[in-house]
Amino acid sequence: MNSMKKILFILAFSNALTSELILEITQGTEDPYRVAILKFVGDQKVSNDIDEIIRNNLMRSGEFNLFANEDLLSLPTDETEVVFNDFKILNIDYLVIGKIVKDGISISVVYDIFDINKGKKIRTSTVYGIPNKNRQLGHYISDGIYEEITGLKGISSTKILYVTENKNFNLMVADADGSNEQILLKSNDPIISPAWSPDSKKVAYVSFETGMAKVYIQDIATGERELAIENSSQISSPAWSPDGKFLSLTMYQDGNAEIYILNLKNRNLTRLTNHFSIDTESSWSPKGSKIMFTSGRSGSPQLYEIDLRRFNAKPKRITFDGNYNAKGSYLPNNEGFIFVHRENKNFQIAIKYFNENFIRPLTNAQLDESPSISPNGNVIVYAIKEDGMSLLAGVTLSGAKFRLPAKMGFVREPAWSGFLR
Repeated sequence: MNSMKKILFILAFSNALTSELILEITQGTEDPYRVAILKFVGDQKVSNDIDEIIRNNLMRSGEFNLFANEDLLSLPTDETEVVFNDFKILNIDYLVIGKIVKDGISISVVYDIFDINKGKKIRTSTVYGIPNKNRQLGHYISDGIYEEITGLKGISSTKILYVTENKNFNLMVADADGSNEQILLKSNDPIISPAWSPDSKKVAYVSFETGMAKVYIQDIATGERELAIENSSQISSPAWSPDGKFLSLTMYQDGNAEIYILNLKNRNLTRLTNHFSIDTESSWSPKGSKIMFTSGRSGSPQLYEIDLRRFNAKPKRITFDGNYNAKGSYLPNNEGFIFVHRENKNFQIAIKYFNENFIRPLTNAQLDESPSISPNGNVIVYAIKEDGMSLLAGVTLSGAKFRLPAKMGFVREPAWSGFLR
């Protein structure tokens, strides 16, 4: 099957501070799923909105080749009208049909997924929503389709945090497709290192709004925030433990960058590393038993790991290829980790599996940084520098790539939420 390349569409943002993001799929997978999604029967506006959202979500993954309705031989509206040979002759793998029921105060959408090659229906699902929330409905249906076909949980209904800079600094949150953008914090001073709590209800970040580095924890729904820790020296890179009870941080307590663990209940601070080199950018393993961090103790930035289950455990080096490996994060299934790797003079996003003795570069630009993995472990969003601008881009583990360049300002430090449903 032909790979999908250079598919362009617009994602309109609700806030004009950063204008809109343009989602450009620069490369798809070599063997995409061939899927026909028919316009759902029922309210025409809801149907049109949902159809566009579902198509955009699935196309963004780079794993789908979606057929236009006008190219199909038949347009069934329910299961009794499905003629499998009409779709098999077009080499279509899956068919999706649906029905919208709107009663004034609520909307329900029932959709069916058919496996054309097996000649049978493989899923019926019902999604509920409210009027004027069609985007959310579309995301939920997209996730159901994605999960049924790929076997992975969908991420269309997740969120992404990022920082924008355009005269001032803004901490933003948006849907995974860039829509529904909201400002969590606006400041004249830098905001760095946003990080989601494990339940994705709160976010930790470092703010310099008072002239001093402070870590705040902010509730996404209410906007209320609390001071987690402040320091007269520098603080950076807060990372939540999987149980949400601790933050690991980089602090300069004695003039040197070390990793500390902050107990969020009693605010006790425990020093984890003690070395004259810089130790920074910590992240927790999925079960919270280990912490990975970047250190210069070998003479160049490399990734190290500490086993928290062992008393007085010493850091173990886990990267050896190249003279720069940094900003590591564990895969959700704990089978490996993603990180920034320098190859010659280029900074690339790479992945290394624990059962392999080599790394796998996923990007090939000159300056890729700040990778963040989706909760299903299949997509990485990261920051890139291009033509003097800071942009967001993404890559799947299968090689599909997309970009999210802002028309105004600089976008950096993306962070992917967990599953929200």
